[in-house]
This record gives sequence, C-alpha cells and structure tokens, in this order.
Amino acid sequence: MKTVTVRQPGPSAADVGLAGRRATCLLLARLGMVAAATVAAWLIMRAVDGTATFPSSPMLASLSLIPVNIASLLLVSRLLRSEGSNLRSLFAPGRSVLRDAGWGLLWIAVLYIPFVLAVMATMWVLHGSGMFDAFATVFYDPDAATISSPAWSLILGILAVVTFAPLNAPAEEAVYRGYAQSRLSASWSPWPAMLVCSLAFGAQHAFFAPTTDAMVVYVVAFTVWGLGSALIVRAQGRLLPITIAHLLVNLMTSSPAVVFPVLVLTGVVQY
Repeated sequence: MKTVTVRQPGPSAADVGLAGRRATCLLLARLGMVAAATVAAWLIMRAVDGTATFPSSPMLASLSLIPVNIASLLLVSRLLRSEGSNLRSLFAPGRSVLRDAGWGLLWIAVLYIPFVLAVMATMWVLHGSGMFDAFATVFYDPDAATISSPAWSLILGILAVVTFAPLNAPAEEAVYRGYAQSRLSASWSPWPAMLVCSLAFGAQHAFFAPTTDAMVVYVVAFTVWGLGSALIVRAQGRLLPITIAHLLVNLMTSSPAVVFPVLVLTGVVQY
C-alpha cells in the first residue's frame, strides 16, 4: 500500500504580514515605555531635587525599567499565545543549559570587541585626538539625579541588581531577538529585520545616556551589539545563549550600585 504524506500548510501571507505588523508595534511599544519610564523617574527626582538633570543615575534608571520589562514580557507572552506558542518555548535550551551557558560566556567576549571598537570610533568622530580627555565629561553628569543617603542607595541598589538583570535580559531578548526579529524576517527578509531590530535596541539606550554626545555613542555602540546578537541568534537558532550573555553583562554593570554604597558605609570610600 502506498503511503500518502500530508503536508501541513504553512502560515499564510496574511498571517505573516500580521505578525510583522505586530512585531513593529512591539518595538515601538518598548521604545515608548522606556522613554516614559525614564522621564517619569527623572520627574520624580526633579521634584525631590530641583537641580537633577535627565536622565537619572544608572541605578535609578534600572529601577524605572522594572515595570517596562514586566510589561514587555507580558506583551510577548500574549503575542506568542495568540500564535499557539508560549514564552517558555522562546527560551528553550539546546542540548543542555550548561552548554548554553558556555556559549553565553563566549558571546560576551565576542560581542565586546565590536562594541568597544564602536565606542572608540564614535568618540574619535566626535572629539578627534581629544577623545580620551573627553571620556570624563561625555559619560559622566555630576548633576544627574542620585540618592544622597548611602543606606538608601544600598537598599535600592540591591533591589536594582536582583530585579534588573533577571528581568531586563529576557525581556529585551524576547522583544528584539526573540519575537520581532523572527517575525520581521518572515515578513521582509533577514538582514533588514536584523538591522531594524538592532537600531531599535540601540535607540532605546539613548534614554540612559548622561550627555548628548553619549547619546550618539550609546546608539551606535548598542546597535552594533544588537546586530552581533541578532547574527548569533540567527546562526544558533535559539535565544537562550545570548540571553545568558545579556544577563551576565547586566549583572556586571548593575553590581556597582551595591558595591559602592557598601564601600561608603564601611568607610573605605568617602561619600
């Protein structure tokens, strides 16, 4: 008896187009929420300290992202459920989680090379031979909103560390590389999709830049980081390794919010 294989129909052009439009709206929603959250954090600190400039300190900016990251994960989860999938499947591991963690460590080293080169190249374009002297003023704003009490800084710093990395890494990867990149790749083609998602990822970080020049550097450098991450996700076919890399980087960048107040409270550093 001859066996007849029945092929399951793929997604229709209308479904692909709808997913692409949803992906575009998701990117815009994420950017809008980040903008609203950082401005709200600054306005609150402005009410407390009338001289506080925008944006707030990195620690306060990290705290402002808590509702944004939760909302982003809920949005992606809802979109996936409408397609018959779920958030857990988005972060499904490969052969083992330990293997993916190893890949994540490797991707940190790989991504930091073009990231640092992008920072240096942009600083050179902006400041020429004086780029190294400009680092002190481009990436530091003495009037940024901060918490004056070391004890409160420590409490909020701990809150930032334990919430920022575990939420921010999966939220950003779910939005930019997990959902938007794959849906836009199906609707357009891979390279335009990866470029648009990476540009959105870079644009998001402009809201955390302490100066105007830093905004340019942040957008360029994080767009380069996003494009590298997009290529890795496309090559590996899964999201977990790059999410682990992202989480570890977020832990490293947010840990000073705890370390510095501890050094102040123990008298090692004068506040």
